[in-house]
Amino acid sequence: MSKVLRCLAADAAVMAMVMDSTDLVAEMAKIHKTSPTMSAALGRTLTAASMMGIMLKNTEDSVTLKLSGGGPAGTVIAVADGLGNARGCVGDPTVELPLKENGHLDVGGAIGTDGMLYVFRDIGAKEPYIGCTPLVSGEVAEDLTYYYAHSEQIPTVCALGVLIDRDRSVKVAGGFLLQLLPFCPESVIEQIESNLAKLPSVTEMLNSGMDTTAIADKLLEGMGYEVVDQYEPTYRCTCSRDKVEGAFSAIPTDELLTLPDENGETTVNCNFCDKVYTFTTADLERIVANRNANKAE
Repeated sequence: MSKVLRCLAADAAVMAMVMDSTDLVAEMAKIHKTSPTMSAALGRTLTAASMMGIMLKNTEDSVTLKLSGGGPAGTVIAVADGLGNARGCVGDPTVELPLKENGHLDVGGAIGTDGMLYVFRDIGAKEPYIGCTPLVSGEVAEDLTYYYAHSEQIPTVCALGVLIDRDRSVKVAGGFLLQLLPFCPESVIEQIESNLAKLPSVTEMLNSGMDTTAIADKLLEGMGYEVVDQYEPTYRCTCSRDKVEGAFSAIPTDELLTLPDENGETTVNCNFCDKVYTFTTADLERIVANRNANKAE
């Protein structure tokens, strides 16, 4: 089970979240059959979205991250609810690039930097809040840090990582998000900088057996912190047959009835979980009949 700790440190001058997203990202990789590079790209984005979802006020609210950088991966999308449950998709889940000189997966090369990071927050208003900033590296964590600094003016440190095993499966995945709250003392900032300078990568810590509490201990060393809440998010899609029918209801009748193939069926694949919904000609005729009946009323 993936786990998230949300903490307040230094007398509530710092908010920090630490996540072990291994199970969530592994489920994504299984569903989308992602290459190692795409497991890292979408896995990092899902981890970030999950932590950002938990920061929303209500559990039914949602946040969507969209990275469109012009790279061969296409658009990367992750959606999370207020409990951190997340789902995602990517334009081409099979993209693979040569390793970078440092031996790391080239996520930035796959996503690209000729584009934007978009953040959509649906908090129950008529229109979602939308923020965006240019992509600076395509590596996700750096782009999110830049977004918070320039779009929301919140000093933020973000680290994300996905370690791929020899069999191309997800070995560990996780991240942390640390934000300075208003009037954070300079001494606390200096302590954070000192802690970050000696902190191993997220994947190194998780792979060594450290859990979220142990990582929080290192990240917030010398500041004193309390755990505000804990979560166990999963990879969770919200698609349903009813939602697909709702989408069909918006298609003009003459177009809708031409969708079935020679076997009298039309199928719809969910981009997030790959579930297939099959509708017969009779199903589509029923949707049209219901629509006409509703109009008559």
